Amino acid sequence: MSDTEIKDINNNEQSEQSEQSLSEILKIRRDKLASLVENGSDPFKKVRFDFDTYTSQIKEDFDALEGKTVRIAGRIMSRRDMGKANFIDIADAKGKVQCYIRINDVGEETFESYKKWDIGDIVGASGTVFRTRRGEISVHIYEIELLAKSLLPLPEKFHGLKDTDLRYRQRYLDLIMNPEVKDTFEKRSRILTEIRRYLDKKGFLEVDTPILTPFEIGATARPFMTHHNTLDMDMYLRIETELYLKRLIVGGFDKVYEVGRIFRNEGMDTRHNPEFTTIELYQAYTDYKGMMDIVVEMNSMLAEKICGTSKITYQGREIDMSNWTRLTMAEAVKLYSGADYYEWKDDEAARNEAKRLHVEVAGDATKGTVLSELFEAFVEDKLVQPTIIYDYPVEISPLAKRKANEPEFTERFEYFICCSEMGNAFSELNDPIDQKERFETQLAVKLKNEPDSKAMVDYDYVTALEYGMPPTGGLGFGIDRLVMLLTDSASIRDVLLFPTMKPLAD
Repeated sequence: MSDTEIKDINNNEQSEQSEQSLSEILKIRRDKLASLVENGSDPFKKVRFDFDTYTSQIKEDFDALEGKTVRIAGRIMSRRDMGKANFIDIADAKGKVQCYIRINDVGEETFESYKKWDIGDIVGASGTVFRTRRGEISVHIYEIELLAKSLLPLPEKFHGLKDTDLRYRQRYLDLIMNPEVKDTFEKRSRILTEIRRYLDKKGFLEVDTPILTPFEIGATARPFMTHHNTLDMDMYLRIETELYLKRLIVGGFDKVYEVGRIFRNEGMDTRHNPEFTTIELYQAYTDYKGMMDIVVEMNSMLAEKICGTSKITYQGREIDMSNWTRLTMAEAVKLYSGADYYEWKDDEAARNEAKRLHVEVAGDATKGTVLSELFEAFVEDKLVQPTIIYDYPVEISPLAKRKANEPEFTERFEYFICCSEMGNAFSELNDPIDQKERFETQLAVKLKNEPDSKAMVDYDYVTALEYGMPPTGGLGFGIDRLVMLLTDSASIRDVLLFPTMKPLAD
């Protein structure tokens, strides 16, 4: 049967369905289920079907499997009715395969029952592997049984499921109808596996730290709040894993990391979701340059492992993941705006420079904050190829160690790919006196802007530092943005199985 004939038959089936109201279709399918139950063939009482072959194996190993009996299980995705013989496509977790069913092979009773099944039903079947006269690899079915009844019709086959809002809300339907979506999430899993393998080989220990924290810290990110009934206290979902992980460095672990779910009660767009996944790692006795080496090596490795090449394509742009540029923030701002941080005599001169460049800054902005604003205005959207920007102003880096020869800067870097910040790293601040002062300054700024905030300083973390933390390098990066990059996905919702969505009205 030609592809055109198959398409015509399926389109005719869909046209017939479209003439019926959805309520009629639902009633027909439920009536079919009721009939099965009445006849003692309730598919939902089936508890097991042992299959031995995926559909992808049949195609990949056809020469070895031709003429052999296989057991497969999956969902009916299409049917071509030719009277006493039918072709159906069965899809499983790895792909789909055409199956040939004939009344003479399965028996009249089974065949008549099968004829009442619907597209979307889940079946188990046994048969021999062969190739049709037209050359299509198929399975000649001799036994077939219904394992689960689909009570809702699948979207029309040849137009598929295109509505993005529906795809995100009903990801299970998206996975059924759009096989390439499954590939994205398989790659996501592989990315996490490769990162874990990479860090484990380097001697890092994976740990878990609390998601519920006893108070809101003074960071700019807004947390979600809940209430613990037994303790009768408000608690907060974490906005980072950093402070607990560094407590472990104090406690004597030299290398730790966590794959952590993070929650921030903030805006949503193509690159932000209220809950997202990060990896944070900390290594004692190294600094931010040690973290730079990890970033370059790990990202180059991931491109090769996941994409098969270090030169990947993201939204039409070719990105060389093996070629990295390194610039200080001051160098980058001078390169793209002409403004030279080292020519500013004081804060006022910096503010005047921002005014000249038509960049709005606060009336009390310091040299460091002006530099940061100019970076955001002139540099960030130029960083297409992998770029490490390092030496950040102390004003915007409350947890990073100051540079010994330039105390107005910290040993901090962020790395950018395709004009997007992908990760953040420090030589971690281990001076408890300096840390306490920065926390208190950060909190004062927050309370000035949000007088009703319940944020507090984490003095227990300061206490931990007072026991002594060795020089430490730390790195954090978002898994979701990394998956977007390596799967060429335009939106963060494309790489989250179940993104946050506003409920539909009844």
